[in-house]
Amino acid sequence: MEKKTYNFSEISFKILNEIADFKQVRNREIFKEWFNFKYEINEYDIEFLKKLIALNEYNIFDYSEFQLQLHFISPLLNKIYFYNKHFREWYQPEFLGTINGIILKGKPDFMVASGELEIKKPFFFLQEFKKQAMNSDPLRQLLAEMAVAIENNQGKKMRGVYNIGKYWNFVVLEKIGEFKYQYHESESFDALKINDLKKIFINLKAVKHKYCNLISNVNEE
Repeated sequence: MEKKTYNFSEISFKILNEIADFKQVRNREIFKEWFNFKYEINEYDIEFLKKLIALNEYNIFDYSEFQLQLHFISPLLNKIYFYNKHFREWYQPEFLGTINGIILKGKPDFMVASGELEIKKPFFFLQEFKKQAMNSDPLRQLLAEMAVAIENNQGKKMRGVYNIGKYWNFVVLEKIGEFKYQYHESESFDALKINDLKKIFINLKAVKHKYCNLISNVNEE
């Protein structure tokens, strides 16, 4: 019998819960460690962030997904610079896995993972959408991608973020049993407000310097 297959782009609340048990944790305690990462933004980074806002604040509501990535998200991710000898960034890589006998596949918008020419172990995901989710469900698509990464890594936890236009929400997914997961969703950060954008910047720096490096070092041992 042929296995049921879904593309990440078609994942909805209903399909996600057909695949496995996903429960939301309705508190944000888990983000305290992540969001308290000690990183001093220098004056050049602050000027960069202010310019990023100035260049996009009057247009971002009308951007297509491609324009949003090109004009706002990619410059920000390039500034974080998700590269070292252990991991690198990937835009829309082919990615697949199986959960509970169901094949999930597609091209995540952005991923940080080990590997040089092909993905070995994913560490972090970003799912991006334009000003409104419309018929898409960015949170559930992100959760499906992160769950596949957990299973492929034989791990227990994955971090990610999704954004709809100017709003960014960070997410932590934990595996708590066979085909059972729980997820935590942060408050929304408004990327067109400098204080929020600074927090987004620092949170992404934490992913690079703390979590990706930590996982890389563990994998080396």
